Amino acid sequence: MAGKRSVIPFGPQHPVLPEPIHIDLVTEDEKVVEAIPSIGFIHRGLESLVTKKDFNDMVYVAERICGICSYGHGYGYVDALEHIMSIEVPDRVQYIRTLLFELSRLHSHILWLGLMADAFGFESLFMETWRIREKVLDMLENATGGRVIFSILKIGGLRRDVPDEVMKGFIPELDRIAEEIKACEGAFLLDPAVQSRLRGVGYISGKDAERLGCEGPFLRASGVEWDNRTRGYAAYGEVDFEVITSKEGDSYGRCEVRIKEIYQSISIIKQCIEKMPAGNHSVPVKGFPNGEHMTVIEQPRGGACYYVHSSGKKFIERMRVRTPTFANIPALAETLKGCDVADVPILVVTIDPCISCTER
Repeated sequence: MAGKRSVIPFGPQHPVLPEPIHIDLVTEDEKVVEAIPSIGFIHRGLESLVTKKDFNDMVYVAERICGICSYGHGYGYVDALEHIMSIEVPDRVQYIRTLLFELSRLHSHILWLGLMADAFGFESLFMETWRIREKVLDMLENATGGRVIFSILKIGGLRRDVPDEVMKGFIPELDRIAEEIKACEGAFLLDPAVQSRLRGVGYISGKDAERLGCEGPFLRASGVEWDNRTRGYAAYGEVDFEVITSKEGDSYGRCEVRIKEIYQSISIIKQCIEKMPAGNHSVPVKGFPNGEHMTVIEQPRGGACYYVHSSGKKFIERMRVRTPTFANIPALAETLKGCDVADVPILVVTIDPCISCTER
């Protein structure tokens, strides 16, 4: 006999994560039988600002779609404009952009590990991972002058060069980060208490993950080998890396993929530093954009699409951004079905939600 059904509101303000995601949980006793997500609490209308901001100045707005993903949003917008205007940036720019992209991925994944530790109540692990995260922010600050919003990207290259000695100084720090993450990895993947909260929770098959349009580690944790970096944009075609996947398909698998991607990002950064070419950090930009282009990149949370349409004026006519969290919400609602109410916070965190990105 089925228990009495109740509707429990989860969010938009809650202690699990600083993201205003709201989900109505339809429950029978302690089991979730349906999850109904709602978005739109912080919609800011940033995409429409292209009609009011000079196309060069719009880079600053694009970066502010989200803090943690700021670099990727700026890159997606700049890359789309460079394709429309047929601008070829120097090889050095492509390598530095790739290096900064992977530092941002490091920052995002380590921050996420802390949030995951907090979600299952491991506060000391939360503080340890965020201590490590500070080292990544220090490197980003040394390279760009900013810790979260960097403002180093511009159409045609970079606003400033990053000296070779600064980048080479990152290598010993990256080695230390890898060692410290290795020490934390056992707690995330081997601790019995943690495994009891992750293994078998929120399972989704590879077939369902593809059908529901999953992106990023959420998709790859179900065994689907898909990563937009393999397309070779920026300098990704010049460095060696493999697509990280897991066969688990559950919360444990999503944790495993992100931890392994931390080591992968460190490897890519080192390769960029070793192969860094000399050259200019920007090229002149003349005229106004006239045309349309869609850029697809691999943000830390998954594939993101940036569409820009312009008609030869200083103000762009249309910009549209499709973020990975927006794509992952339908699959999140599916994984919540059948879970315990106590597991809802963990499942929400496993997709690494960015509601600021979603509600542009």
